[in-house]
Amino acid sequence: MEQSARFLDGITIPGILKCELCPRLCTIPDGNFGACKARGNKNGKGILPFYGCVTSLAADPIEKKPLFHFRPGSKILSAGFAGCNLRCPFCQNWHISQSVDAPYKKMLPEDLISAALHTASRAIAYTYSEPLVHIEYLLDCMALARKHGIANVLVTNGCINSDAAGSILSLTDAANIDLKCFSPDNYTQILGGNLDTVLAFIRLAVTLSVHVEITTLVVPDFNDSDEELDSCAGFLMSLNEEPGAPKIPWHLSAYRPDYRWNAPPTGPELLLNLKKRAAAQLPYVYTGNIPGEENNTVCPECGEIIVRRRGYHTDIWLSLPKAGERLYHCDKCGGMTPIVC
Repeated sequence: MEQSARFLDGITIPGILKCELCPRLCTIPDGNFGACKARGNKNGKGILPFYGCVTSLAADPIEKKPLFHFRPGSKILSAGFAGCNLRCPFCQNWHISQSVDAPYKKMLPEDLISAALHTASRAIAYTYSEPLVHIEYLLDCMALARKHGIANVLVTNGCINSDAAGSILSLTDAANIDLKCFSPDNYTQILGGNLDTVLAFIRLAVTLSVHVEITTLVVPDFNDSDEELDSCAGFLMSLNEEPGAPKIPWHLSAYRPDYRWNAPPTGPELLLNLKKRAAAQLPYVYTGNIPGEENNTVCPECGEIIVRRRGYHTDIWLSLPKAGERLYHCDKCGGMTPIVC
């Protein structure tokens, strides 16, 4: 079955296509692909040769995404793909993000939904590299998942334009979105992306009531200054202040040298100090890639621990939401928590 390529339109020069999925706005001559390597042009028609090409499939703890305030302690079926529209020189998954040569298994949307049901996963994460360069496949999977009561989770750089963002977020239940830095120049010149586009994606996700968590990989010589991270925290705080808006968790993750970035790894002490600084503005700040570190969530009403996390192991003191609610209650005081069911 031939797949329709959305966001790939002809332009004034015959045979050349323009991809409007992301801010790169690639112009693609016949026989070529865009910067993501996944979206191409054959005889003046948009092609998706990697539709349904799943490079990895695994049942993960949901905390691995990372999602700390969405169905804690549950399993999620994670599907990975190849290709990416960014060029992060410190990418931790560059073997699949910067190439489309990784081995894959062809899975139609119904195959992926069947796999989720077979593993008793009530959610699917589209993850590992950048899933949104395969947006047509995701839209087909997500619509089918909704029919089967399966939640859709995006793990994404959020660097896509507004029309595509609206389409995908309308089918998304939860998202972990990378906020890689707060410098427009660094986003453009080092990563090949666009900061304003990412910020707009995050705002739209919140507006559409998607459960949102944010991850920032703290990279020496790139985004590890107090000023840079204060700017990220300030943006998240502005979203928290919207009437009725949820308090967005922020994950600060430790970098390790990989791909083309050779700075020393992020020290645990630095990351913990950054967490303490951010916690002066934000209620839920967590660290990642620090062995042995606990990341606990406390009840906003009584201050008792409601989720204890040690690595991917969780202990949970939560009661199920009442009818018509999305949020769990604290087992100890009965108060409403920030944890979404």
